[in-house]
Amino acid sequence: MMRTDKSGKSQALPESTARDWRKAMSDHVAYGLLAYTGLQIFVTVKALSEGSSGMLPFLALIVLVAAIIPVCRWFEKRWAGLSDAEAFDPGFASAFRRDVMALWALAIGLPFGITLILKALLNIF
Repeated sequence: MMRTDKSGKSQALPESTARDWRKAMSDHVAYGLLAYTGLQIFVTVKALSEGSSGMLPFLALIVLVAAIIPVCRWFEKRWAGLSDAEAFDPGFASAFRRDVMALWALAIGLPFGITLILKALLNIF
């Protein structure tokens, strides 16, 4: 592909760089944890303002540490183990997309699910 500068000379555009699946997954994990934490805080505070037990934030924090971080770490480790050649292989695009969708489904859905389950348990007991 060619580009023309102000003087009218044509210059070759650099080849598009391939995506590094390792770095991309690491970025998604980091942003997913931030989104999860923000949602968890928002949903938990909302539940507390509705008069739920004071144990709800502590239970939610335990779930965060005991389940979410290891799951996110699993996603990251899965992609971090790729060789340099595999890290830029476009053949991994569909597997990457699948893992990213699963990661974001957990990051967005789990705060609501955890809060609903904990609220139901607190109402029963």
